[in-house]
Amino acid sequence: MTLKARIFIIFLFSSLVSFISISIISYFTINSILSNKIETGIRSNLRQVTLSLEKSINSLNHISQQFAYEGTIVRELDELMRTEEPFLRMKLQHQFKKKLNLITFTNPDIGLTLYYFGNDQKYQFENLPVKYSFSPKKLPLFAGYYGISYYGPHESFNRLDNRYVLSALRKVDFPGRDDVYVYIEMGLQLVQNMPDSDQSKNNFSHVILDNNGKIIYSEVPRLFRSGTTFSDFSKGDTSGYSKGYYWYKQASSQGWSVVSVIAEKDFNEEKNRWIVQISLFTLFLITVTLLLAWLLWKMVYKPLNQFQTEIKMITQTQTNANLEQTKIPEFHTLLRQFQKMKKQIWDLFHEVREKEKQRVDLEVEKLLYQINPHFLMNTLDTAHWLAVMNGQQELDRLIQSLNKLLYYNLGKLGRPSTIEEEVDAIKQYLTLQQIRYNFQFDVRIHVDENVLKIPVPRFILQPLVENSLYHGLQDDGYIRIDVRLNQGIEIAIHDNGSGMSEETVQKLLHSRTAGQQKVGLGIGLNYVKRTIESRYGDKAGLEIKSEIGKGTSIYLTLPIEEVRTQHD
Repeated sequence: MTLKARIFIIFLFSSLVSFISISIISYFTINSILSNKIETGIRSNLRQVTLSLEKSINSLNHISQQFAYEGTIVRELDELMRTEEPFLRMKLQHQFKKKLNLITFTNPDIGLTLYYFGNDQKYQFENLPVKYSFSPKKLPLFAGYYGISYYGPHESFNRLDNRYVLSALRKVDFPGRDDVYVYIEMGLQLVQNMPDSDQSKNNFSHVILDNNGKIIYSEVPRLFRSGTTFSDFSKGDTSGYSKGYYWYKQASSQGWSVVSVIAEKDFNEEKNRWIVQISLFTLFLITVTLLLAWLLWKMVYKPLNQFQTEIKMITQTQTNANLEQTKIPEFHTLLRQFQKMKKQIWDLFHEVREKEKQRVDLEVEKLLYQINPHFLMNTLDTAHWLAVMNGQQELDRLIQSLNKLLYYNLGKLGRPSTIEEEVDAIKQYLTLQQIRYNFQFDVRIHVDENVLKIPVPRFILQPLVENSLYHGLQDDGYIRIDVRLNQGIEIAIHDNGSGMSEETVQKLLHSRTAGQQKVGLGIGLNYVKRTIESRYGDKAGLEIKSEIGKGTSIYLTLPIEEVRTQHD
């Protein structure tokens, strides 16, 4: 896992674990508080509605007594009903209505009031216009006791008012008849305490049950239809859940019950609002956490990127003197120490390379000075003059070629040579070999004139020619040497000898002793390979292509610019 991923995970884990734990505890706590709050509100509403209904029923009972018991009203009604003379009847009717109006005026909660005659199914002495459909038998019975029946809530029979009301039908103690009733409606206080559910601030709906649990009024008829029995009434529960609604029941002292119903979505509205707020806050917290993690990553990434740049530059000699500030002291100190370490590594590398170069030079110098150059040169000069004095021209040519070759090869150590000097040394060497082994072979040398004076390391062409001469070259063989200037110095040596296997080629390139018994001066291809590697690194190249029975080709490439620099 990357450092970036680890930082993000750690930040998220550390921030969210504590927050989620607090949120879970808060959820259950707030859920309990809100549930209790909502339930308390519903119960309080239920008590208010129940008290309002009880008060309305008591008021209906009290007022109906004034219209029904024996007294002035009943005597005047009896006299009015027995009077047949029109004028007197009109006068008595006027007085009777006046008293009725007085009673209703002193009770402002009273609405429609009238006397109902059951046998005739007619009504008289109403104080307000009555709808033509008036019939107490159609009303939902709310409760009934002590000779009085309570109905409702139901729509008022007042032609001018369609509000829901409570009503009472009480039998009047009328002499000679038992079908006379007084009908009274009371609705103003009920309407104030039981508003329509669609306009309720608390989204409460109400269901009213009679003493037997029958629904006589429902504000949610889709779930609780009037005329049916409330499903959980027999269990005696005071609360429950049904069809996506919570319900709470309050029984009155008179036996009937009021049920408050609230939809689950409304019940959980406040809790859901709290959950949304917590979710938004969680999202905000995650965003802030990720932002902080990103900022921390940026603070770490910039120094890491500088470390990466420094590591890439470790293979180069570049040293960033003006190190960019990371604004983090610890990282800046590490970068400074890393730069110092890189410089020390490069200093050590240069030291090792210089020592290796000196070691190679010492090996060559040791080789060159295995014999005393001056003694050897002087001896060969003496032999030369002896040969001349005795007329030995062939011997004289042999001695002169050997003298020139040794003089070139044993020259000053470290002094660069030129292509022209290298080619001349090869010619002297080939002369020696032809005289020594007494066989003829064709040597073709082609050198571009513009490359003759270019400096090259000493003694790099002769080992290549020796390789061609000592690997199967016969009397009819040939050696072709091509030296040309392209983007660098390109040297190619071809022969038609017996060729070599790949294994032999590798031994010649990598072994310091292979083939030395055959080669004239004991220095092979490995010397050339190590020399150009020491001088030019990977800018020079040595390649051998050989096929058994067909010959060998050697290709040497030297960088021209590097050589000129050395020469300068």
